[in-house]
Amino acid sequence: MKSFASDNYAGVLPEVMEALSRANVDHARSYGADEITKRTVSLFREVFEADVDVYFVFNGTGANILSISSATQSYNAVLCADTSHIYNDESSAPETFTGCRFFALKSNDHGKLDVDTIRERLIRKGDVHYPQTALLSITQATEYGTVYTPGEIRSMADVAHEHGLYLHMDGSRFFNAAASLGCRLKDISGDAGVDILSLGGTKAGMMYGEAVVVFNKELSKHIAYKHKQVMQLASKTRFIAAQFEVMLQNEFWRKPATHSNQMALLLYKTLVQYPQVVITKPVQANAIFAEIPRNWYEPLQENFPFYVWKDSTHEVRLMCSWDTREEDIAKFGAALTGLPI
Repeated sequence: MKSFASDNYAGVLPEVMEALSRANVDHARSYGADEITKRTVSLFREVFEADVDVYFVFNGTGANILSISSATQSYNAVLCADTSHIYNDESSAPETFTGCRFFALKSNDHGKLDVDTIRERLIRKGDVHYPQTALLSITQATEYGTVYTPGEIRSMADVAHEHGLYLHMDGSRFFNAAASLGCRLKDISGDAGVDILSLGGTKAGMMYGEAVVVFNKELSKHIAYKHKQVMQLASKTRFIAAQFEVMLQNEFWRKPATHSNQMALLLYKTLVQYPQVVITKPVQANAIFAEIPRNWYEPLQENFPFYVWKDSTHEVRLMCSWDTREEDIAKFGAALTGLPI
């Protein structure tokens, strides 16, 4: 079975599996004191061309909580998109661990925030009766699979910094976004004004693990202690670091990310042949959002699982992965033929 439900469903890149095997040969120091982790942190600094601090974590929720908690106090507020993962899909973990109030801002039709919407919500500074806004979080690629350009990120960073806020980027599909733009990783992170980045590895083809990349040294004061406090400090850190080493060397990440993006475009070309299908969002990364007839759900999901995003309008999400093949999309297209109108 090949699924279009999530890139989390995909297996592990062979090159990553080989790296894990190599890291498993001998004993190594724990909690990030090993040579693989040291080497990989140095590689991060080369790739981002900045003196970044890097903290390896188990999962995306942990990466976001570590990032946000390093930039906030419990009396603060966090601004994010109403579609964001931290607001909708991480239960109450972000609020519980950070103690912050999360305010969801209305995103536009493409799932993005804009500068005017952010400015409108920067209110009541210094008012002890109101949570003090300390951080703006954006998602790259967005939950709708759209991509912020470097200029868009810079404009939001400038507004955030003007008002004393940090800019956090939830980069669960950061590699897909960079591949879509054809840019370097630094172009849509540190160079664009991002203070702290949750860099996703699992959806990109790693077995598990994410990284928190700190660009703003102000956030380095407490983050090492937060790393332990939020239960994200791995004793065998080398097994996360070894995977990122593979992904970053010679821009290896670009190949699987580009492939999954291209498969999404191929799936898009298949879907638009059917007048019953309405594509609802631009296809820029590895996701497609489409409205399909309600009576197509069951027959399609028997062999091709996918998520129903908005049942009231029959909008579904179809995700492609590093291991999606052209023949998988051809089979999906064949399954569409003959479905009831």
